[in-house]
Amino acid sequence: MSWFSEHYDLLRGLHIIAVIAWMAGMLYLPRLYVYHTRAIPGGELDSALQVMEVKLLRIIINPAMILTWLFGLSLMAARPDVLAQPWMWVKLAGVVFLSSWHGFLAGARKKFAAGTNARSEKFWRMTNELPFLAAVIMVLAVTTEFLAR
Repeated sequence: MSWFSEHYDLLRGLHIIAVIAWMAGMLYLPRLYVYHTRAIPGGELDSALQVMEVKLLRIIINPAMILTWLFGLSLMAARPDVLAQPWMWVKLAGVVFLSSWHGFLAGARKKFAAGTNARSEKFWRMTNELPFLAAVIMVLAVTTEFLAR
């Protein structure tokens, strides 16, 4: 039995905690962008939001994504047979989407910092819930598959 298999429950718990932190940040950052679209470039609100956005990405979102991937890959190392399950492919597609959206949000932060944001408040409001919708699809894919067994 491998180390990963012996510590599966611990890895699963740590994976869930990392996902929660990642999702919290991914839901909060676009909300900051909503407010940032109203800020005057170079103004006090603009400066405050830039600090908040950088810290959110560097301290919470980026490390949480890395840990989510590491613990997720560890879980797959413990039980490689899950790759044969359709629900896992739905989950992996969701993780690729969330990782891509993460990159998009990080790029948007750089545009706000440079004063070149071209996205509207409406855009950020409409896209704010995309990570949550992805999470709903992934969680239901996993849980309904387990319930069917």
